[in-house]
Amino acid sequence: MPKVAYQGIPGAYSEIAVRQHFDGEVESHPCQDFNRLFDALQTKAVDYSLLPVENALAGSVSGAYELLLDQDVRIQAEVILHVHHALLANQGAALAEIQLARSHPQALMQCQRFLKRNKIEAVGWYDTAGAAQDLAKNSEPGVAVIASTLAGELYELDLLANEIEDEQFNYTRFLLMGHGDPEPSDYNKTSIVFATRHRPAALYECLGEFAKRDLNLTKLESRPRRNRPWEPLFYLDFEGHWQDPLCQDLLMQLLQLTSFVKMLGSYPAVRSGTVGM
Repeated sequence: MPKVAYQGIPGAYSEIAVRQHFDGEVESHPCQDFNRLFDALQTKAVDYSLLPVENALAGSVSGAYELLLDQDVRIQAEVILHVHHALLANQGAALAEIQLARSHPQALMQCQRFLKRNKIEAVGWYDTAGAAQDLAKNSEPGVAVIASTLAGELYELDLLANEIEDEQFNYTRFLLMGHGDPEPSDYNKTSIVFATRHRPAALYECLGEFAKRDLNLTKLESRPRRNRPWEPLFYLDFEGHWQDPLCQDLLMQLLQLTSFVKMLGSYPAVRSGTVGM
């Protein structure tokens, strides 16, 4: 049974993503922060670590891509989780009694219409599952939390309402990290990070190499480069596996055009048309 580290405490959405990817046949290891995710992997305390990298509504997860650059690991797979929020309270509570709801600010923001409709005040908390755990330890009348249904089950809270998020298109993308290269699948993505040379049209020339080979980009994002102000790094995902001849040719050309290239991994990915199915 694989051992997989995730950030958060039991009941976190990251744990749900771990269970989803491994069909429940997994030994989950909670970690306090992203750095400990990678520490667990490097010390071989776990076989894999699951890292959230972006949300369809909130964008990129701060600090995640910088860690990918610094660590000597490879992406093993892409995991897409459809996030559903639930309103949870201590046993015996009723929805009409709830006056306050605690959760991570992002979760509260994603449930604004539900909270307004039910005249519930939003109170920021450090974590969704943490809010559930804290309420279970210290029962408070009129107080609920917004977290996952798994958190409700683990901390024995009553489910007052489910799928209360304002937007149904709420997905979080995770990357499963490990050592070595996974075998190619029917549909693969390759993730790289690179820096262009400081001259006109440098990025244009790099992106043109993908167009020449009809390789589809699925992500392009610039991030600040530490210790080099105003010289960004570009994080890019494209369809294909590094073992494909076209991809090998592309990577060789990028080495000539850029000042720096690092491959983060070629891995089995989720087709956009199957997300949410």
